Amino acid sequence: MAKSVEKSGRTVDEAINAALAELNIDLEDAEVDILEEGSKAVLGLFGGKEARVRVTENKPDSKVLREFLDLVVDTMGVEVSMNIENDEDALRANIYGDDVSFLIGRHGDTLQALNYLSNLIINKEKETYRRVIVDVEDYRKKREESLRSLANRTAAKVVKYRRPVSLEPMQAYERRIIHTELQNHDYVETVSQGEEPNRCVTVRLKPNANLRSNKYRGSYRKRY
Repeated sequence: MAKSVEKSGRTVDEAINAALAELNIDLEDAEVDILEEGSKAVLGLFGGKEARVRVTENKPDSKVLREFLDLVVDTMGVEVSMNIENDEDALRANIYGDDVSFLIGRHGDTLQALNYLSNLIINKEKETYRRVIVDVEDYRKKREESLRSLANRTAAKVVKYRRPVSLEPMQAYERRIIHTELQNHDYVETVSQGEEPNRCVTVRLKPNANLRSNKYRGSYRKRY
């Protein structure tokens, strides 16, 4: 649930400003409900009533994400540029800079952790989940293209040699790319095996794969 405070003041504006100060936000990032308009005292002495308001933090997700990522890179002492896009399927951020490889880490481990934390922050106490994707110098995009290519090369090898092939251990989102790329393949199937952090994808022939009648039959050699 979003942060919310109620404040009173001699005027509505005074009450709003007090609430904004407590929440440490700007008016543009707030939703204001006026609970009591307030009234002046008669002759300045009798019957006066303070204004009362409820102010709720209502920052756009894109601003929350930018502030979090700015905090991360500022802590590291590097200068970056950042592009954030909010589309129907996800909130996406891409970070660019001269020396940002540390944000990727070995095999993308640091970037994956950054994605995990970003998703936690954006979806904290939300009823509807909002997917967040953080990338650095288009690393995730390039990695996805590389994994799709690997999936198809591996499938061709499995069909050619009639043997399953296990890929190197991967993170969950990388395994998902392999599974998705080959899910409609005519002759192979994929399965994840092992325990984290050594869980990997194995590509193997489907039990009902009929290789003699497909385009790969040229590589088939009958044994006598």
